[in-house]
Amino acid sequence: MHELTVSPWASLAYLVAGVCFILALRGLSSPASSQRGNRFGIIGMTIAVVTTLVTHVPTVQHLLVSDTGPTIAVRAIDWVTVVEILAAIGVGAAIGLVTARRIAMTAMPQLVAAFHSLVGLAAMLVGVAAYLNPQAFGISDLVVPMIGQPFAVIHPVSRIELGLGVAIGAITFSGSVIAFLKLNGNMGGKPIMLPGRHVINIALLAGILGLIAYFVTDQSAWIFWTITLLSFVIGFLLIVPIGGADMPVVVSMLNSYSGWAAAAMGFTLHNSAMIITGALVGSSGAILSYIMCRAMNRSFISVIAGGFGTSDAGAGSGGSAVDRPWKRGSAEDAAFLMSQAEQVIIVPGYGMAVAQAQHVLREMGDKLKAEGVRVKYAIHPVAGRMPGHMNVLLAEANVPYDDVFELEDINSEFAQTDVAFVIGANDVTNPAAKTDKSSPIYGMPVLDVEKAKTVLFIKRSMGGVGYAGVDNDLFYRDNTMMLLADAKKMVEDIVKALD
Repeated sequence: MHELTVSPWASLAYLVAGVCFILALRGLSSPASSQRGNRFGIIGMTIAVVTTLVTHVPTVQHLLVSDTGPTIAVRAIDWVTVVEILAAIGVGAAIGLVTARRIAMTAMPQLVAAFHSLVGLAAMLVGVAAYLNPQAFGISDLVVPMIGQPFAVIHPVSRIELGLGVAIGAITFSGSVIAFLKLNGNMGGKPIMLPGRHVINIALLAGILGLIAYFVTDQSAWIFWTITLLSFVIGFLLIVPIGGADMPVVVSMLNSYSGWAAAAMGFTLHNSAMIITGALVGSSGAILSYIMCRAMNRSFISVIAGGFGTSDAGAGSGGSAVDRPWKRGSAEDAAFLMSQAEQVIIVPGYGMAVAQAQHVLREMGDKLKAEGVRVKYAIHPVAGRMPGHMNVLLAEANVPYDDVFELEDINSEFAQTDVAFVIGANDVTNPAAKTDKSSPIYGMPVLDVEKAKTVLFIKRSMGGVGYAGVDNDLFYRDNTMMLLADAKKMVEDIVKALD
């Protein structure tokens, strides 16, 4: 059993780690400072991990028997356990390093969802370990003799921490697994509406909270495991009815959940670094979820309840490409129109990410600038499948930060823009969000690209729809020219035509 008291120097080290985490979040708020923010995060996590390892070195007790004196109990470092811990850290570090180097930017949203699931699972497993051996975690002082084995009575406050930590961790785990499957294409992006889902969710949530309250007075195993099981179930039920268009909110929401789960387990482990880090992640994730909901003109409750999207999504799409006229253009047409323009606004979306077209897109922008064209990039808050997805891709391609604008800063400029160049951004440019009350994206603020004199829209084919499952009215506007091809191939052809 390890010592749970924390020395002053360890508390100071945890405080420094917390400051580093705050600086990391501040740095990550802008692409220009994101690398610095990552460095602060790495430093803070290194300090926290090393401090925890040093202050919680596993020990074993040896009895020194002497013929001339009393038997002496001596504690020594348990090197076997130390090697196991270091081996586990090494394996995890290797997996993380390989994953980070090999993962494609298009798979970043599902990777984040997978990370959230691991955080939730880790929090839940810590709670299980604390429940099975409370004395090792310092959450039990009283041991009641029982038939078979002693029974450790867990502190009432620790029972609340355990119940909440395990519940939030299990919800985060199962919910993140469903989010991963949806983002990775293993499940459809359309919401799966279960009959009576609201009543079921409310009943399960009430049952979990009631059992946690009862757990304070009775720490029976059936109560603990029922809380865990019901939390797994409600995590699944909460995410299944949420449609693909809400995935950015789901990612940030699960990020918040993972933080609160870690904070709850921080209390169980008596680890201030976990409490600080968990609270930072939980609160920042909650704020980001609120910002995402405002960007989509939705309430947080409606998203959690699966109110965005229906099983017949796409009913209000206004017809298919087969029975509605549209205009097709070529790379040469696009190059000519943009080279003659005074201002071009580029609107990237998930289609650009899939095609990995950000580097050639920046090359196109540079050529247009060389010809005297003003080039700007318009980013919708929920473009892609997680917050900041497009900003990261453009930063990777070294697009100047001063050229990138958020929706509220650039929407008024489309009316004075010669060409709006849309590359793979479907739902966030759909004017039906402003006019068609039957559309599942109705009410979501979108980029006003249809107000530009000419809209060039890159899309693989006219048959597909956006992630929300609806067709885009913009395709059929008189001022829209469709460029049907792979996004990267089309932009490469446009670059050649500009030479």
